[in-house]
Amino acid sequence: MTSNISFLSYVMKQFDEAAQTIGLSQDLCDVLKKPERSIIVSLPCRMDNGELKVFTGYRVQHNSARGPYKGGIRYHPDVTLEEVTALAMLMTWKCAVVDIPFGGAKGGVKCDPKNMSQAELERLTRKYTMAIANVIGPYLDIPAPDVYTDAQTMAWIMDTYSKIKNEPAPAVVTGKPITLGGSEGRNEATGMGVAILTREVSKYLGKPLKGARVVVQGFGNVGYISAKLLQEMGCRIIAVSDSKGGICSNEQLDVEKVLNHKKMTGSVINYEKAKNITNEELLELECDFLIPAAIENVITSKNADRIKASAVIEAANGPTTPEADRILFEKGILIVPDILASAGGVTVSYFEWVQNLTRTKWSIEEVRANLERKMVKAFDEVMKFAKEYKTNTRLTAMVVAVKRVAEAVKSLGSWP
Repeated sequence: MTSNISFLSYVMKQFDEAAQTIGLSQDLCDVLKKPERSIIVSLPCRMDNGELKVFTGYRVQHNSARGPYKGGIRYHPDVTLEEVTALAMLMTWKCAVVDIPFGGAKGGVKCDPKNMSQAELERLTRKYTMAIANVIGPYLDIPAPDVYTDAQTMAWIMDTYSKIKNEPAPAVVTGKPITLGGSEGRNEATGMGVAILTREVSKYLGKPLKGARVVVQGFGNVGYISAKLLQEMGCRIIAVSDSKGGICSNEQLDVEKVLNHKKMTGSVINYEKAKNITNEELLELECDFLIPAAIENVITSKNADRIKASAVIEAANGPTTPEADRILFEKGILIVPDILASAGGVTVSYFEWVQNLTRTKWSIEEVRANLERKMVKAFDEVMKFAKEYKTNTRLTAMVVAVKRVAEAVKSLGSWP
């Protein structure tokens, strides 16, 4: 991971620019720059060898003016309060830009899940849930999966919370297994949102989607789903990568075969029908659409001049630095910013929450249709504001989001 302090500063800078653009008052700026609640908990957990190890957990709730807090929980050895704070603020803007009635939150536990057994992860998850049980709930704060957490993690949280409250509470988390009230389409939602917006960008730029060259950095769930769906739409996936390196083809890659190769070997590299390249080389390939779907700060002032894509669709959080933003904007490269491009996941999480509260079940067709409607509407609104304010799309998306949250805060007033 990159420096957490610089990431928080970067998120704050985005907010400051948006606030200045719309002339937000200083008092509202002060309210929106501070999380409403930050929680640090100690989690003594018995390991399989009998050792008692103490982990540190966090939950930051940024703003609830537009609805209950919403945000994932990550398990990672580099988790810090600063990182979780930045991500909680980003969640507030992400929910607002797609106009779903949530505020932003984020959680994390500082641990190394790769070196923990399933039993240890379950005990840690239940400890963490008990520690934050009084500040989460179906109408208060609804966690979801994030880095190194999954549907099973959410099932443990739901079960622990339900037992504490002595009632079934499926709506306390989203991203659950479908058998426990999870939504159809949740696993593919972020990647599907990225694919939908790539299609909309092609329309906006007047470029045909069929035959368009697509480069995807990061071949995890989001990168793979994005590539798979875009290939089904007629795009040519010419390069993909993971943490070990990348591969490219002069023609196109078969996404399913690349996935099978990765499952067998542990990486996309050394795929027989492609050339090995570095992640740095991959970012600089000539293409129509570049989709960074890995980590933050991969497009910087050092390589932005060499980016040859017509558009960058940010499936990862914060993949482009502010300096690179300016360079790409001046080069005429359209950016679909992370708070919009990766909002498909939280949008379908909202659908799951609604289904749980109303005790209904939507079909996959209903989920996809509603996701498409939300994502297309949000993209159209951002592009409309971009023309009005004559600014880059990242600032425009932030302006849309900050305006909505600020108006909600202002309407609620101050109590007591």
